[in-house]
Amino acid sequence: MYLADRSAPAGAKTAPDRGPGRGPAVAPTVLALGAVSLITDVSSEMVTAVLPLYLIAGLGLSPLGFGALDGLYNGVSALVQLTGGHLADRVRNHKLVAGIGYGLSALCKPLLLLAHSLGPISVILALERTGKGLRTAPRDALISLSTPDELQGRAFGVHRAMDTTGALLGPLAAFLILGVAVDGYDAVFGVSACVAALGVVVLMLFVPSGAGVDGTPPRPAATPAPGPAAARPDPVRLRDAAGLLRLPRLRALALCAVLLGLTTVSDAFVYLLLQRRTGMDDQWFPLLPLGTAAVFLLLAVPAGALADRIGRRTVFLTGHALLLAAYGLLLWAPDWPALPYLVLALHGMFYAATDGVLPAAVAATVPESLRATGLALVGTGQALARFGCSLAFGGAWTLWGTGPALAAAAAGLLCCAAVAGFVLRPAPTAPPAPPAPSAPSATDPARRP
Repeated sequence: MYLADRSAPAGAKTAPDRGPGRGPAVAPTVLALGAVSLITDVSSEMVTAVLPLYLIAGLGLSPLGFGALDGLYNGVSALVQLTGGHLADRVRNHKLVAGIGYGLSALCKPLLLLAHSLGPISVILALERTGKGLRTAPRDALISLSTPDELQGRAFGVHRAMDTTGALLGPLAAFLILGVAVDGYDAVFGVSACVAALGVVVLMLFVPSGAGVDGTPPRPAATPAPGPAAARPDPVRLRDAAGLLRLPRLRALALCAVLLGLTTVSDAFVYLLLQRRTGMDDQWFPLLPLGTAAVFLLLAVPAGALADRIGRRTVFLTGHALLLAAYGLLLWAPDWPALPYLVLALHGMFYAATDGVLPAAVAATVPESLRATGLALVGTGQALARFGCSLAFGGAWTLWGTGPALAAAAAGLLCCAAVAGFVLRPAPTAPPAPPAPSAPSATDPARRP
């Protein structure tokens, strides 16, 4: 029931013993998927960087309306994650389902050029998030299935670092385009569509359909003799997916992901709060995600490796403590010139300590045949909780103002982190049994006459 547990359940894949210098530290499949995520995130973060200003300043949306739309943006993805994870396990082709998700998101980008009112934009964003929901669990399953259990944290850290490189470049590209283009928002949406299409091409060409521990497509087994043993394995059923929640460790992880997601304010609100706190000009707003992404990029791999070494529970909870510190700075810190840098640094450290560590912990508790489904269960719970947090925070901002809304979120995060620490506490270890007495040997003096 805790993140530090590295044991695999029955049916989970275990890695062969590797000697020094044998095999790559990171599987080729992880690197290929990292490249796809890098390119796709350049496209997505170009849009995400300008979306809050476009909706609030351009279309006159209220904070409550933006909270509802931001919640929809993430809630749709959460609900579809279950479908994507179960479908990938059922058809036993994670790459196919992930490719459909990437393709759907890419098709939605050019549609933003045609939508200039809230209704159509909401529909397009919901479809784009549907694509994200379809691809997330199959992609993470491909990463975990191509990596030995003892290197899961590092593998997810490498992927998240490459993904975050795209998140770093996307806002920078949006900033440059807004500075030189006449119709800045439309130019951002158009370039974003082209980059998203490139990501789909890279996925199709360089990511294998299946992956073994060494990152290569698994070799086909010898053809079995005709008979019952040669029959195809039973398809994954919904009953099997629901049965995953009977695993105590997975149930504990899902509970903690939901509790902490309920108090995790969305990135867009953090950036809007920081802009209002510092009086930053709108021109510089698209650069705020760069601070978070830069710190995330630098620390994702070290945080994943540290989680493999000292335990995922400790790193995961430390990440939420860093997020709580960021909330505290936004609430009570003096108006220092360094305040934006401190908040963005803590925000990036939070993601480095949690974003890859949680799926690495989930992967260690779920059998291989249900890997994508298990990842989707926890991811869906977390995303739905964040959907609720967006709605609640947007409403509290509208009714009471930014200070009380953020104070409530900080208090909730403190309480939920304490509960998560209790639920994920290490199980007590039984004292070692005393060694069994050995039979006296022939040379034992007690046996001599």
